[in-house]
Amino acid sequence: MRSQETYADQGWFVAPQRLGPDALAKVRASIRAISGSARPEVVYEEGTRTVRALHGCHRYDDVCAELVRHPVLLDLAEGLIGGPVYLYQFKVNIKAPRQGREWPWHQDYAFWAHEDGMPAPDAVNIALHLDDVHESNGPLTVLSGSHTLGLVAANEAAARSGRDWQDHVSARLTYIIPEEEIHELAGRFPARRLLGPAGTVAAFHPSIVHSSTNNTSDDRRAVLLLTYNSVSNAPTRLTRPAFLVDPDTTPVRRLANALA
Repeated sequence: MRSQETYADQGWFVAPQRLGPDALAKVRASIRAISGSARPEVVYEEGTRTVRALHGCHRYDDVCAELVRHPVLLDLAEGLIGGPVYLYQFKVNIKAPRQGREWPWHQDYAFWAHEDGMPAPDAVNIALHLDDVHESNGPLTVLSGSHTLGLVAANEAAARSGRDWQDHVSARLTYIIPEEEIHELAGRFPARRLLGPAGTVAAFHPSIVHSSTNNTSDDRRAVLLLTYNSVSNAPTRLTRPAFLVDPDTTPVRRLANALA
């Protein structure tokens, strides 16, 4: 089954292409440096100085800016969207060994629709593994096929919560789906873990129900997430910081000399 067909049917897939080792090493070095900086884009696990996530790195780091234009990632995004795209979000979710906390069950499009006014889920998440991702270090788990549901009812109730953007990046997510509903959904949509070595590239739909567990291992788990949005699907209201939602809707152009 071709990538587009798999994506349409399951809402996710692991791409056959990988980011090369030299390019991966450059990205890892940039992420290491950014993680040690004091910036508002660096988010910590609650009550600690353990880095949980980095946001908007492409806005101030040249290597990350080039990665957005890398053909391996951009070609995949344009093929799934079916046209030109711009970068809506750039983030790196980091789970430190034995300290990285979960991401509760949720749908990304709930945030984008309710917070930013994104008209439709005509975007795609491209995930790049910066580390080896295995069963014990908190892999992303998706309910395969659940993107066909649209937004589930639990997300509609959360839309009236009035919480701010800090709760969009912590373990206390605003738009969570209760465990009792997940139990019912998992009976219809099988859970699949996105595993693979560093350099693995995967795609998943904005509406797919997903989560990840605590990192119970001695291995870090860092996943870089690029959200490409259709240029015809720009949000209608931007109230969150630019490092969370990039206001620049200029179509991304391929890098002539990609990171090597």
